[in-house]
Amino acid sequence: MKSLEGQLLVASPYLGDGNFNKSVVLMIQHNEHGAFGVVLNRPTENRIRDLWDQVSDEPCPPCDLPIHLGGPIEGPLMALHSERHLADSEVVSGVHFTASKDNLLQLIKNGAGPLHIYS
Repeated sequence: MKSLEGQLLVASPYLGDGNFNKSVVLMIQHNEHGAFGVVLNRPTENRIRDLWDQVSDEPCPPCDLPIHLGGPIEGPLMALHSERHLADSEVVSGVHFTASKDNLLQLIKNGAGPLHIYS
């Protein structure tokens, strides 16, 4: 099996599934156990401050970054970012992924960028 990890998948205009209509998906993981990716082009109206209680009991730092819709399945907050030391994995060179609550907290509090948060 050829892994699609780190690859972009662009939805066909003929795809009938509304969850992926006009979507660009970055594959985070793709192996014999399954596949997982995030939709890159679906920002929501929500901001980090709207979901901050999922990350911390501390007051929310001033952060107006949008939350992106990660895909059709709800999951924990996740991030694509550039901070190697706060990564669960490296998706492609210089692009890191985390779903770790502690890593997310540090990324948001430190204002590290670029940073895209997904739910």
